[in-house]
Amino acid sequence: MTTTITRLFDSHSDAKHAVTELEALGVPHSDISILGNDPDHVGDHDDGVDHAGDVDRGVKTGAAIGGVGGLLAGLGLLAIPGIGPIVAAGWLATTLAGAGLGAAGGAATGTIVGALTDAGHSSDDAGVYAEGVRRGSTLVSARVADAHADAAEVVLNKYGAVTATDRGRDYASNGWSGYDASAPAYTLDEMQAERSRYGRRTDEI
Repeated sequence: MTTTITRLFDSHSDAKHAVTELEALGVPHSDISILGNDPDHVGDHDDGVDHAGDVDRGVKTGAAIGGVGGLLAGLGLLAIPGIGPIVAAGWLATTLAGAGLGAAGGAATGTIVGALTDAGHSSDDAGVYAEGVRRGSTLVSARVADAHADAAEVVLNKYGAVTATDRGRDYASNGWSGYDASAPAYTLDEMQAERSRYGRRTDEI
């Protein structure tokens, strides 16, 4: 049996380090995903991104966007409705690009909420994770064998992972009532302000 563990990171660097350690733990590349609304990289890589709001099915890949090997070497650009351009790799990126979804698939093409609920998360948690990406956080999701779930949690927590419960509580305390895919995408300044609000470091570890 496997468990899907998904967390938010307020530092894109932290998320990348967590992915690298999950791979070292033995989690296959095909079972890890990273989605990052990363102002430091997305804003400088516009090629192949559909700014009209549709998912760009021609994912632009390249290690130059942030990875040097493994899953991170396949980071590419997607544009997500209500969120804007993100860097992404792994099974969630493939799902968001519309690959592998049959007529009976539970995930709505192009939505993070649909993809995460299809993977087994509650709609409330999926909404928090989507809102986190919208606000500039980086999402890491891993399908992990139950026997290795505790070790994976240790890896994620080492780099400041945030659960949907904790972040959802923070959002609600500031008036947020749920994810709205029709809301405008955050600007780079707004995303940086969100990162500062939660006090996560942005330097490389």
